[in-house]
Amino acid sequence: QVQLVESGGGLVQPGGSLRLSCAASGNRISIDAMGWYRQAPGKERELVAILRGGNTNYADPVKGRFTISSDNAKNTVYLQMNGLKPEDTAVYFCRAITIYDKSYWGSGTLVTVSS
Repeated sequence: QVQLVESGGGLVQPGGSLRLSCAASGNRISIDAMGWYRQAPGKERELVAILRGGNTNYADPVKGRFTISSDNAKNTVYLQMNGLKPEDTAVYFCRAITIYDKSYWGSGTLVTVSS
């Protein structure tokens, strides 16, 4: 079992920045990849960024603006979001994928980009 807790969401003006955090606990040694996903109202959940073995991959809409990183000592994955746009408004979820190809999700944190 892996438990994930996201934090850092909030209201930000267009062009602003936020940093999301995802703290992992439980059977962390089994984690193979960590990712951030988002779900806007009325839309399906979509991949934002993923980190596996030091390699990163980003969805096209966030390339050059968002950065995923990890602090293994703190068992935490971050999503630095710069140049935020209204279309980035969504609930952001953290996902852990284990070596057994099982997924765990956090409960999400709301990001609202509005003036």
